[in-house]
Amino acid sequence: MKAERRSIVKKLIASVGALSVFGMAKGSTPQIEEKEVNNVTNYEDVPLFSGSTRMGNMIFIAGKGAHVEPFEIKAHTEIVLKELEAELKKAGSSMEKVLKVNVYLNDIADYQSMNEVYKGRFGKKPPVRTTVAVAKGGVPGNSLVEMDCIAYV
Repeated sequence: MKAERRSIVKKLIASVGALSVFGMAKGSTPQIEEKEVNNVTNYEDVPLFSGSTRMGNMIFIAGKGAHVEPFEIKAHTEIVLKELEAELKKAGSSMEKVLKVNVYLNDIADYQSMNEVYKGRFGKKPPVRTTVAVAKGGVPGNSLVEMDCIAYV
């Protein structure tokens, strides 16, 4: 009974902590903020997507790919990580403040080589990560890897 009560208390504390991450304090009414967007890409003069979006202290970085030669996974991974870092800096964040990364590989056989370049790039407390191989057609635009991320300011 005591262990169950502790578990419930821990969950409550965690949920209050999560609310404060999104700019809401205990007992406050959530404030609806207007999102900020950066580096909007247009398609036929209509906004298509943004390089990054910020809501409160959370930053969402769009997928970055390497659309250049040489077509080698380590080179593409290096380019993508540098693009992510540049976009994070523009948005007021850094690689050390990344919470989540999604990695999309053109070929899962490139997993180990991608990891060799990726390791250590997010500081001593790396973010959680999901890595998948893209099916049928591969990563858009001839990139061997694409990454997006979520960070805070």
